[in-house]
Amino acid sequence: MPAMARLAARLAPYGDRDDIVQEALARAWSKRKQFDPRRGTPSGWLLAITADQARKATRRYRPVEALPDQADGDPHPDERLDLSALMGRLPARQRLAVDCYYFVGLSVGETAIVMRSPEGTVKWMLSDARRRLRDLIEER
Repeated sequence: MPAMARLAARLAPYGDRDDIVQEALARAWSKRKQFDPRRGTPSGWLLAITADQARKATRRYRPVEALPDQADGDPHPDERLDLSALMGRLPARQRLAVDCYYFVGLSVGETAIVMRSPEGTVKWMLSDARRRLRDLIEER
């Protein structure tokens, strides 16, 4: 449950993570006969369902434009780095890999289960995402 909540919070920052976890658990219960232990662990299966529910919640959400910051002066360069905005420039699959691996704390194998991809693909996505983020930071 804690990993499901962390993943929901990372993938749908504007959604209610508790609602997403509840929807994922309800969906898992209704689809429980489809679980195949040969394809992965129960926790990986639940996290994959949570990721699907978080994506649905994100599609339903329409963000409101933020008001500009009225602070005077130029912030320290490190404070101007908006990791969320940079992550938003990554392809969706790479964002999911980074969220699962770095922010939720899943292993490469667990991330592969959530993403329904081979471990090698996840490793490549993480490597490419780090390179892209590095390039985006250097552009600033």
